[in-house]
Amino acid sequence: MIAVCNTTPLVNLAAIGQFDLLRRRHEIVYVPGAVYREGTEAGAGRPGDTETRVAEWIGRRSVTDSALTRQLHGVLDPGEVEAVALYVELGADRLLIDELRGRKGARAMGDRVTGIVGLLIQAKQKRYIPALKPHLDALRAGNFWMSDALYGEALRAVGEEES
Repeated sequence: MIAVCNTTPLVNLAAIGQFDLLRRRHEIVYVPGAVYREGTEAGAGRPGDTETRVAEWIGRRSVTDSALTRQLHGVLDPGEVEAVALYVELGADRLLIDELRGRKGARAMGDRVTGIVGLLIQAKQKRYIPALKPHLDALRAGNFWMSDALYGEALRAVGEEES
């Protein structure tokens, strides 16, 4: 399965020590130039920087559909623009993006959009991780905003309801 990834899943999965989940779920993960620069140059020294640089299964690809990028420009940030455009160009199996605006823009062009919470739910269902709650808690303790409703919904989806 081929995926295109925006910056936040790379950063947040690395921050909670679960970067390799991307590889376990996808044969190859492509990142467009703007995402690579956000994660490694602007994000130098932060989670996801080294992991993105050294992962042999992460491929860098340039976006060639300038009409699509112009259409999305101003609506989404540069990394989101390129991630959505590359997802469409490649006909990728999945787009990994967390920002609500980016997800809405991507869903208008295809329904194979997943964020980090969805990826963690899938990982729990596939038994790649023993429990979801510690990872959701780690995300929340970091810089990842998640509503209480999404938190509870995710736990219910894998049978880890809060008591």
